[in-house]
Amino acid sequence: MTDRAPECSKCSRTMEPGFVLEQTHGGLAQSSWVDGVPERSVWTRLKLTGHQRVVVTTFRCPPCRGVESYAPLA
Repeated sequence: MTDRAPECSKCSRTMEPGFVLEQTHGGLAQSSWVDGVPERSVWTRLKLTGHQRVVVTTFRCPPCRGVESYAPLA
């Protein structure tokens, strides 16, 4: 993904960047994409060791209010 905001897939206007807020037991966080299938863990509910995690950036189109999320690889 490039440094510039993508165009809306519905109306082709430039979208504005943002993020989806996740409320966790310990506070607030930005959503992440994790590769593979979920594996249960007794202590943390999900095992993340050995899985790639990528922060999700969400874009919103002001004119049509559409939302699209992307997980760009660094």
